[in-house]
Amino acid sequence: MKTTKLLTTICFALVMLLGLNATAQKFPGLDASPMDAVIYRADRNGPALAKVIYSRPQLKGRDLSSLAPNGKVWRTGANESSEITFYNDATIGGKSVKAGTYTLVTIPGEKEWTIIINSDINTWGSFSYDQSKDVARVMAPVSMANDSIEAFAITFEKDGTMYLGWDKVRVAVPTFH
Repeated sequence: MKTTKLLTTICFALVMLLGLNATAQKFPGLDASPMDAVIYRADRNGPALAKVIYSRPQLKGRDLSSLAPNGKVWRTGANESSEITFYNDATIGGKSVKAGTYTLVTIPGEKEWTIIINSDINTWGSFSYDQSKDVARVMAPVSMANDSIEAFAITFEKDGTMYLGWDKVRVAVPTFH
């Protein structure tokens, strides 16, 4: 009797184990360009004024100019288009932008980048970029740093300046309020 019960338990456990394995969801590996977010607050405990969601491509021995070519529209990251949300009406580089979520697109340049706030959201890359949906275009100066950043990054300074950084390139997007 004990042997039959033990065999039944073992068989049941094997069937359950095989059944679970057969129906297990397959998940892809980690994204090579992970998604990130940065939030701007005027002070540490203050409300969020803006948030950027973007993916962080990496150089991996490649030249920056091949990944974000000068003079060509770039999604400002990788994968899905980067999005910027303004929680209140804002002014960026002297241009008024209503509260809401927008695509953040750029056109890299040697001395300055064109920063584009575009109303077409939920897009992949910049392949379907439509200039007629631009809400604001701002010129942002480029500076070169001594240190290199492997993965593209966005950060905010306390004064509201948004910085884009990759390799030795640093782009200072004019302050917004």
